[in-house]
Amino acid sequence: MNGKTWTTLLLTVALTLYSAIAAVAAPAGQFTNSIGIEFVLIPSGSFMMGSDPSFDDEHMDESPLHKVTISKAFYLGKYEVTQAQWIAVMGSNPSRFKGRNNPVERVSWYDVQEFIKRLNALEGHERYRLPTEAEWEYAARAGTSTTYFFGDDVKELSNYAWYHENAGEGPRPVGQKQPNAWGLHDIYGNVREWVQDWYGAVYYANSPEVDPDGPLVGSKRVDRGGSWGFNAMFCRSAFRGDVLPDSRLGYLGFRLGLSLE
Repeated sequence: MNGKTWTTLLLTVALTLYSAIAAVAAPAGQFTNSIGIEFVLIPSGSFMMGSDPSFDDEHMDESPLHKVTISKAFYLGKYEVTQAQWIAVMGSNPSRFKGRNNPVERVSWYDVQEFIKRLNALEGHERYRLPTEAEWEYAARAGTSTTYFFGDDVKELSNYAWYHENAGEGPRPVGQKQPNAWGLHDIYGNVREWVQDWYGAVYYANSPEVDPDGPLVGSKRVDRGGSWGFNAMFCRSAFRGDVLPDSRLGYLGFRLGLSLE
């Protein structure tokens, strides 16, 4: 074998090894965990958070519209956590509207923290968590700045969300509606979703630009997204809810976040 052939062979081996190492080091776009929760990778980036609430004084807590940077990529559940997944970790089902593939509901913020604690222990790490409010809105918008991730036409909402106009008297199995551009289903409907942050009505006025994680203290936690029992006004990307953390409500569940290693 001549020198040129050896050089070509060694180069080929080196490129193969490099590709294999890169494939291991690079986070996968999607994966499924030990209890069947599917995750999608949300890239880092910047967006305009909130809205100009001049249309409705009740939603002044969405202002001012401000730039936020999510500095680290993270995983977020493709769907809301289901009752079957909750049972796999907690051993019981608190939901009012029973169905294995329905989103779990009637879980308090504290209940969700216990679920996360047990799931982390089950898988031997501390990476599962709720998304922050900023991460949730960033993921919901999926690169858009319109009222909804699909635009501003509320008539299109039924294609993407179970809400008051089309859901009937309860939530539906997850994943039946179209996802946003980043592959997230039911982000606007089915059940509203707990996030990690304390609620602050004027927090946006002074929140940090990079990775805001809410006020240090508070009496209520933030919930995001619409639900089967709420109208389109509550399904917008910018809408913020506030709920006592020990509340257990038939329209409130959660979507699981996961930090990268």
